[in-house]
Amino acid sequence: MNNRLIESLTYWIPLQLLLVVLFAQDAHAQNLKQEFPRALSMEVKNPLSQPRQNVMVFIAEADLKKSAPDFNPNAFVVLNGKTEIPSQYNSKLKEKKGIMLVLDELKANEARKLTIRYNKQGIAKRDYTKRTQAELSHKVGGKFKNRKYIGGTFQNVDSLRVPDEVTDHSYYIRYEGPGWESDKVGYRFYLDWRNGTDVFGKKTNEMVLQQVGQDGYDSYHEEGAWGMDVLKVGKSLGVGTLAHFHNGQANRIAETDSMISVIRENGNLYSSIGTNYYGWKVADMEMGVQSQLGIHAGSRLTHHQVQVTGANPENLSTGLIKDAKAKLLSSTGSDKAWGYLATYGQQSLNNDKLGIAVLFRPKDFIRFTEDANSHVVQLKPEANQLEYYFLAAWELEPEGIKNEAQFTEYLNKTAAELANPVQVRLSKR
Repeated sequence: MNNRLIESLTYWIPLQLLLVVLFAQDAHAQNLKQEFPRALSMEVKNPLSQPRQNVMVFIAEADLKKSAPDFNPNAFVVLNGKTEIPSQYNSKLKEKKGIMLVLDELKANEARKLTIRYNKQGIAKRDYTKRTQAELSHKVGGKFKNRKYIGGTFQNVDSLRVPDEVTDHSYYIRYEGPGWESDKVGYRFYLDWRNGTDVFGKKTNEMVLQQVGQDGYDSYHEEGAWGMDVLKVGKSLGVGTLAHFHNGQANRIAETDSMISVIRENGNLYSSIGTNYYGWKVADMEMGVQSQLGIHAGSRLTHHQVQVTGANPENLSTGLIKDAKAKLLSSTGSDKAWGYLATYGQQSLNNDKLGIAVLFRPKDFIRFTEDANSHVVQLKPEANQLEYYFLAAWELEPEGIKNEAQFTEYLNKTAAELANPVQVRLSKR
């Protein structure tokens, strides 16, 4: 075979493959038009002069119904040109009821045109890669003895009213509480008197929580193929634990009448856990707390939304474990960026580098402080409500953050994105 023929084939074969791909895209787009005949146009704009990755886009149900009264949440797709974008419909969360999707990237100041196609009748299931997860698993078939659960096997449940017998290390709840993860990182909190938040560092983009704690109750403290528990919480705030600061101490939700935890969403792109704490007794107050934790695909961030009832606390606080091997970083924020409290250094249980942070709205900021175990930020609830984010970044993640400079750059970029969310506009086609 002569060189000219080889060169001709080298050019022709990729061109044929490209034509096959384009033909398949056209055929898929035509099929979608037939299956989902009605359409809405949507523009998603990045207001920042910097690119952003793994961009969560939310379209509230109320806005959908306003633009398309016959919109059917059981039969829709989202398209970027002719390419279908994975999406999900949140139906259980009042404040997040609507379409959720994640764009891989938006360029600086980019305005992206998307299309929502729907069929006003019927149900159409879409098969997308699972990139988030939330789960709650406890033992059944055994019994409590001296506040330890003897026998039984783990079973996943949608909700749990925590039995009065449960305390720390009762061996009743798998990995001791609810867990949630994205393709970047996993988290859990102790669903007992400790109520501290911990981190599962991941060495894979796959979902892993379903296997954690199954092969030995606390084997996750040792590095495995999937990753490991990378944070020592102890008596501290771990990362992002809710507390009330009083008399020089960050007090976690320790003494309550009862606790109920519910898996609100367990979706491919967004997952969420809601927990109600009844009768939290702290600093001569008693109040109820509604906690909502959420995470989306491609993100390390957990969004924590809190509402309290029965009292008007002067502060709700959060923070991070103190570790002598980690450098403290902080910012009170501005009109262009959220504030943050963060640490970075060789502070993981694997003795490698880990960054942890909480991010908050500048208008909620009261002061930075500390106690014996934690770096603390005190925040002012507005109308007894508060929201903040927390995150962890382990150096062994796929394409993980490897040093302090990278972590600081990531923090500042994230703080700017929170202050400048993407803008979404719907219109009929």
